[in-house]
Amino acid sequence: MTTTRPVAPSASEARARVQAVTQRYARRGGRTTVRGRAYPAYLLALFTVFYLVPVVHARSTSPAPFSVSSVNVSAGAAPLVCALAVAVCWGGQLAGRFWGPLVVQPFLLHVLMSTDLSPAHYLGTIARRRLAYAGTATLLAVCSAAYLATDLFDHVGTALPGLAVTAGISAVAAAAWLWGQVRAVRDNFLLAGAVGVLALVVAAVGGAAPDGRYGHWPAALVPALLAAVIGPPAFRALPSIDLARLARESARASQARTYAWTGTLHHALDLYRPEPRGFPSALIRADGSLRGYLAQGAVRALRTPGRAAAAVTLLPVGGAALTHGVAGSGGGPEWWWWAAGSVGVYLGSGWVGETWRGLRDELTMAPLFGERWGGLPARALVWPVVAVTAGTFLGGALVALFRWPLPDGRAGSTVLLVAASVVLVLGARFLREMKLHLPLELLLPVITPFGDLSGLRVVAWQFDGIVVVLTGVALMIAVPSATGSAVLAVCLAAGCVAAGLRRTGWAHRGLLARLRRG
Repeated sequence: MTTTRPVAPSASEARARVQAVTQRYARRGGRTTVRGRAYPAYLLALFTVFYLVPVVHARSTSPAPFSVSSVNVSAGAAPLVCALAVAVCWGGQLAGRFWGPLVVQPFLLHVLMSTDLSPAHYLGTIARRRLAYAGTATLLAVCSAAYLATDLFDHVGTALPGLAVTAGISAVAAAAWLWGQVRAVRDNFLLAGAVGVLALVVAAVGGAAPDGRYGHWPAALVPALLAAVIGPPAFRALPSIDLARLARESARASQARTYAWTGTLHHALDLYRPEPRGFPSALIRADGSLRGYLAQGAVRALRTPGRAAAAVTLLPVGGAALTHGVAGSGGGPEWWWWAAGSVGVYLGSGWVGETWRGLRDELTMAPLFGERWGGLPARALVWPVVAVTAGTFLGGALVALFRWPLPDGRAGSTVLLVAASVVLVLGARFLREMKLHLPLELLLPVITPFGDLSGLRVVAWQFDGIVVVLTGVALMIAVPSATGSAVLAVCLAAGCVAAGLRRTGWAHRGLLARLRRG
C-alpha cells in the first residue's frame, strides 16, 4: 500500500498560477475601470490646485511656523524622533488589526484559499506591494508635513538627517502595519512594550550625548533597524495566518468599502464598532430601580473598554493641547495647538459611550419610543457632557499648573475660551451623530467654471463635524475679544443642534410643544 503526498509547487510555478487566477478575476469585473480612476484623480487635482499649490507657495515665500535652525536640533532630535516612531509603530499595529495589508476581495481570497497553494505564495506578493505603497505614502506625507511646518529641509545640515529619519519612520510604519495583522494580540502587546522601552533608552542616550552631538544619527538609524527586525518575522508568519479570520476581515472591508463609495461613511465606520459586552445587570440597583443618568452612561461606556480607553487618553491630551494654545500669547504655533486640541476633544467625545447612538435612534424612531421627550435629552446627554468637560478640564488643569502663573489677564479669558471650545465640540459631535443617510440633493451637480464641485459637498458632509470644529476655531481666533469668541462658539453650537434635530425630523412647529409636554 502506497501513500502519495501532495507535492508543493515551485516558486515560479506558484507565481504563475497566482497571476493566472488574478488575471481571470480581473476579467470578471474586479479590475478598476477608467471612470473609477477618473473621479479620485479629479478630486486630487482639485485638492492640488485649490489647496496644495497655494499652501506650498505661501510656505516658500514666508518663514516656517516652527524653526529648527535656531535651537540645538541634535540635542532634541532623539526624544522627538523616538516619540514619533513610537506613535507611528503603535498606529500601524492598530490599523493592521482593523484593516491590514492582506485584506483583499472576498471572492478572490476564496478562490486562492480553495487551491493547494500556501498562503505565503498568494499573500506574499500582495503584502510586499502594499507595504511599498504604504511606506512611500508615509514618506511623502511626513516629508510634506516637515517642509510645510518647519525649516528642516531648508539647510543641508538638517535635510540629510531629516530625510534619513523620515525614511526610517516610513519603514517602521509599513512593517508595523503587517505585524499588527498577522501576529497574535500577545505579540502585538510585546512589540508595543519593547518599542516603548527602546524609545526611552535611545532618547536618554541621545540627550545625554556631549553637547547633543551625533544625537540625530541614532534617531535616524534606530527606526530603520526596528523595521529590519520586525519585518522578516511578519513575513514568516504568512504561512500560519488564520485564513478564516482573514476571510471575515475581507468581507467586512468589502462591505465597508461599498458603504463608503455610496456615500454612507458613518455606516462603514459602524461596522468597526466593538460590540458591547459585560455588566449585564449593572444598570439596575438591588431594589430593581434604574441607576442615575450619569451612572447609566458610565456603565455603557465600560461595556466597550477599548473605546473608553481611547476616550480617556484623547480627552486629557486634547484638553492639554487646547489649553496650551488658548493660553499662549497668540500666533501661528498657539493657533495650531488650539485647533489640534479641539479636534482631539472632538474625537474623544465620540468614544465616551454609545449614548449618542441611543439618542439618535430614539429621536428617529418616534413611533416606536413615543412622541413625548420626557427625560430623553438628560438621560442621553448627561454622561457625554460631563465626561468630555471633566476630561478636557483635567488636561487643561495640568497645563495651567505647569505654566502657572499665566500671562496677565489671560487666566479668565483662557477658562472662557476653553469652555467655549468644549461647547463648540459638543455641538459638532451632536451634528455628526444625528447623521442619517446621504441626502439626495448632495448628488446634484454643482456647475462652476472649474467643473462640477458636487464631490466636495459630499466630502464636507462626510466630515461635517471636523469641518465645523476647524471652522469654528478659525472664526474664534479671528474675533479679537474672548467674550465675542465665546458667544460665537455658543451660536455655532446652537446652530449645530438645530441642524442635528432637523436631520432627525424633529425641527418643526411641534417641537416646543413636545418639550413643554415632556
